[in-house]
Amino acid sequence: MTVLTGAERLERLLNFRLTTAEILYRMPDHPTLLQTYLWQDYDLAPKFPGLQKFLDFWESKLDGKLHSVRVVSTQLVRPAEIRASADDFRLH
Repeated sequence: MTVLTGAERLERLLNFRLTTAEILYRMPDHPTLLQTYLWQDYDLAPKFPGLQKFLDFWESKLDGKLHSVRVVSTQLVRPAEIRASADDFRLH
């Protein structure tokens, strides 16, 4: 387990994003079939070095050829979302 300093923790909160990748790959024994693998980690957008490292490992060490990768990312810290409501609720 890595212990982060206060500055490193703040940098991670401001720059790292929760990143999810849906990886479609071909089955080694049945190349006409596609299988899904989900990868999720905190990574730096837009280059995603952690995901790129994982995909490089996949291509060099695993037998299943990559078909496609779909990436979704969201900021960890973002401004509050405020919207007006037309309803009125009262508690007694």
